[in-house]
Order: sequence, then C-alpha cells, then structure tokens
Amino acid sequence: MASFSSHALALPFFLVVLLIVASSSSPTVLDAAGNQMNQGLVHIHVYMHETSAGPNATFARILGSPLGANSSFGVMGVVDNELRAGPDRASSELMGRFQGLIVGAGLQPGMGYFTSVTLLFSAGEYSGCTLSIQGPVPSFTVTFERPVVGGTGAFRFVRGY
Repeated sequence: MASFSSHALALPFFLVVLLIVASSSSPTVLDAAGNQMNQGLVHIHVYMHETSAGPNATFARILGSPLGANSSFGVMGVVDNELRAGPDRASSELMGRFQGLIVGAGLQPGMGYFTSVTLLFSAGEYSGCTLSIQGPVPSFTVTFERPVVGGTGAFRFVRGY
C-alpha cells in the first residue's frame, strides 16, 4: 500500500490560510517615499489649450492613412498641449502639459480614434505628478469618458475616468 504524504495536505492548508489572510487585510498604498497614501476621491478641473497651426503648433499629424486621404485608419498624430487653470489662455496659470498620441484605429471614416496621453503637472498642488489616460475617442463633437490607467506621485495606483 502506498504511504500517504504529509505534503498532500500542506498545500491545500497553506492556500486556505493565504486566502483568509488576503481577504481579511485591506490593501495599503504607499507613495514613493514609503508614506501611506489617502485613497480618497480627487476632482481635477483643468483646461487643455491646443494650437493646431502655425510655428507654435501643439498638434502634429505625423503619419497619413495607408488607405488614402478618405480614411482615418492608420493616421497618427502627437500632441503637446498646455494645461491651464482656466479657459482663457492669456490670463490663466499654466498648470502643466497634455502630451501623447492619437491613432486612427477604426476603418469607418471619422470614427475609431484611440489615444494614449499623459497629463504632466508642473504647478499647483500636484506639481511633479502625472496622470495617464488611454482609450477610444468616439467623437470629437460630444463629451465622452476615457479611463485613467495610472499615475505617479500623488496619483500612484490611481484609477478612474
């Protein structure tokens, strides 16, 4: 008759203990210095200012569609727009930059753009912090949501929309 191994019970027991420990403890989020971070809600209101033409343009189309001029599929552009505290560029404080790329990812004309951008804060409460946003742009004429997928500094482990 084969002998029963004590290792056969050790793994299931260990997994049960691990499950109990993992479910009973809440996650702790630390900043870069090792300090515990507040995981509360933050609402940020900034205005993006884009210059689409001229010598100081903040948007550039860098690649056209391989399907021709009537298609947005494969089009690629880059942005380095200003983030300001208010809607008036001349009188509002520069809070940082909105940098990233936009790619035509849909085969239907005018639809299916995808963006990956980072908000780099250089002034105010979040100076030195970043937020990364990624996702589709369903339309350029309506308000829409995109997921916040990460961040640095005060926004480490951030999530939202």
